[in-house]
Amino acid sequence: MKHPYITASLRGIGGQIKTNPIDFLVEEIPLYHPSGEGQHVHVTIEKRGMSTYEAIKKIASALEMPRQKIGYAGLKDAHAITRQTLSIDGANPDAVAKIEIPNLNILQVDRHGNKLRIGHLKGNRFMIRVRQVAHSSLIQVNEIIQQLSTKGVPNFFGKQRFGLRGNTHRLGEQLIRQNEVEFCREYLGRPQTIENLDIQKARQLVDAEKWAEALSHWPRRKLSDERKLLRSIVQANGNITGIFRYVSKKMKLFFISAFQSHLYNQLLTQRLDSLDRIEVGDIAYIHHKGASFVVDDVITEQKRIASFEISPSGPMYGTKTLLAEGLPGVREQAILTKYGLSLDDFSLPRLRIRGNRRPYRFKLTDPKVWWDEGVMVSFELPPGAYATTVMAEVMKPKE
Repeated sequence: MKHPYITASLRGIGGQIKTNPIDFLVEEIPLYHPSGEGQHVHVTIEKRGMSTYEAIKKIASALEMPRQKIGYAGLKDAHAITRQTLSIDGANPDAVAKIEIPNLNILQVDRHGNKLRIGHLKGNRFMIRVRQVAHSSLIQVNEIIQQLSTKGVPNFFGKQRFGLRGNTHRLGEQLIRQNEVEFCREYLGRPQTIENLDIQKARQLVDAEKWAEALSHWPRRKLSDERKLLRSIVQANGNITGIFRYVSKKMKLFFISAFQSHLYNQLLTQRLDSLDRIEVGDIAYIHHKGASFVVDDVITEQKRIASFEISPSGPMYGTKTLLAEGLPGVREQAILTKYGLSLDDFSLPRLRIRGNRRPYRFKLTDPKVWWDEGVMVSFELPPGAYATTVMAEVMKPKE
């Protein structure tokens, strides 16, 4: 899913990132430091070519304890060198310090009273190398970074939000519509060439509604959630009615979140030319509070926009979402109308989809650009912001 660029008037430099884990460094900026006391051990790790989930699994195994006892503030890229802090409930600090895992180093160990949870971080610091570019491209990068620093970076959800098959938002839409047949076709069928041949064959059989044969071809160690759902259909002799009960709450929320993100991205695209301007009826997002309010005095609030205290925001649609007024409100309602939906449609059994507001931009802090075997770019971003969005503006890759 390619998005338009706010720096479209400036040519991208192309190039490649992540050709080597050393080309992509991410370091958490902690929200607070451990107190030195408490039942949780906070351990700062550096990992290379390893996801956060994989690191947690290996640490839990080394300590012989359940993974659920390990908390984290955010997920970090597997194709990078990343530094982040984990909390381990009831661990022995000496045992943690002695952990030896390939491609994972223990940097610091201390005690604290609280478990780390998602969002418990101030932000992330990135240092990224772009290879296969000319030294002269430094001038172009500096111009792009300057514009992003002034206007803000479009807060698009990246393609990782929509899964390897690029369809999690379509699955979320069918959950909202409570369309079980179309959900199963999208989730289990419709093979794509990016998948291995066994999966493609199984999906072709799903498209032909040969459920049992599809199950026999489905790899046992891949896509276990999909396999579980397919098995339920086989046991029901191909009857799909009521199949949603076999989809976990976690997966339902994940898919619906992707659909919310898809709708938000469409509104952000419409707003790109006025990302650093406020309109009457906008819902302004207060960055340091995470709160929102309806704008009625544009002149006063535009000063706060310029200082990056506030930003215009878009809806993550849900049953309790505060919608904009005036022209921004017309645009937000038009998206719902386009899909034939209302906020009430986000009310589903045993799910709380209340919705919220998301700022249309995020701040690029302390950017630096230099040359070292390629163009080096470093910057700080708030939690939840995508460094790939920044680098897409810089590189403008052809897809």
